[in-house]
Amino acid sequence: MARPSLYEYAGGSPAILALAAAHHQRCLDDPVLNHPFSHPGHPQHVERLAAYWAEVLGGPAGFTPFGGQAQMLGIHCGNEAPTEMGERFYECFVQAMDDAGLPDDPEFRGALAAYMRWAVDNVMDHMSRDAEVPAGAPMPRWSWDGRQA
Repeated sequence: MARPSLYEYAGGSPAILALAAAHHQRCLDDPVLNHPFSHPGHPQHVERLAAYWAEVLGGPAGFTPFGGQAQMLGIHCGNEAPTEMGERFYECFVQAMDDAGLPDDPEFRGALAAYMRWAVDNVMDHMSRDAEVPAGAPMPRWSWDGRQA
């Protein structure tokens, strides 16, 4: 019997949307992250974030139509955010898993935390003013075993 994807194990689209909403709220409430998160962005930011995470975690390709990984990196590229912002973003994500009521399974939570650690590091690598986003950057895929090829 095949193991469910992280997306399925989380509870599918409703659970990932709850995670994105909880994470966004935590970022708004954080004194360091509040400034960039309080600026008006895309009106469907939370929904698109959920679509991105769902796709990465084994769900439907709901973010690829919006430009995929290259689009996500392009949004953040060159913003010169300090390392502390990445750490706070990661911490908000870990705490948001509780807020969203995701399964309290240590292996599941560990897999999601490992994904977010990788994701934050990847985005932070594109924060310098002269950073470039690789054209056609593939969407990352994450499973119980980590990043997939």
